Amino acid sequence: MYLGKQVRLERILNRTTGRTIIVPMDHGVTMGLVDGLIDMREAVNDMAKAGADAVLMHKGLVRCSHRSAGKDIGLIIHLSASTALSPHGNTKTLVGTVEEGLKHGADAVSIHINLGDPNERDMLRDFGKISEACDNWHMPLIAMVYARGPAVANSFDPKAIAHCARVGVELGADIVKVSYTGDIESFSDVVSCCCVPVVIAGGERMDSDREILQMVADSLTAGGSGISMGRNVFQHPRRVKLVKALRMIVHENATVDQALASMEE
Repeated sequence: MYLGKQVRLERILNRTTGRTIIVPMDHGVTMGLVDGLIDMREAVNDMAKAGADAVLMHKGLVRCSHRSAGKDIGLIIHLSASTALSPHGNTKTLVGTVEEGLKHGADAVSIHINLGDPNERDMLRDFGKISEACDNWHMPLIAMVYARGPAVANSFDPKAIAHCARVGVELGADIVKVSYTGDIESFSDVVSCCCVPVVIAGGERMDSDREILQMVADSLTAGGSGISMGRNVFQHPRRVKLVKALRMIVHENATVDQALASMEE
């Protein structure tokens, strides 16, 4: 691996644990106004204060949110977009470049691919182009890969998730983000087919703190490298305490009970 890419990756992946806590904040393009992301400066500062390793956002938000005060935090700029208003919402379009990421001081860039979408081939072509540019500029690439389309009966099927992870690796991602399969054994199979770190998405909002923390702990037991979790983090009523608890599990190997107890202190 090129030294430039390695230096940048170390701002995303903890040097000691090799794991990461990423908080995506790119939801506004897709959904519009999103609770928890109205005041972006406050949202980013809360994540930095709590000990998240990086936040992820579209390029336009960097000017009004990132590294504004307090502790530093890694920056990932998202290059893919679609909106919930579109009849083709699962087709992601490139809205940024690796060069723009460099100009904004990003530590990595990310793309989103939906396998099974009728326009899958366009997203795969974009993936290839961004992967090449990242290689040329020594920029880490995070690929969010999901199975979503007319022929996908169950996007949480372990075989579908493993396929998503493998596509991410084979097309050049340095970190792959996929859904959690639901159990340690099947997620271990997903991780075993990858030679790069695999992190899990948070998915839909969960009501139970224990449920969130247990899912993360189980994914680590299976060999995962952390989380890239958005709404379950930034919309949590005690989001700073939650991220601190997640950090205990991801970076300090704490138990779920220990992490839960820390949230009540």
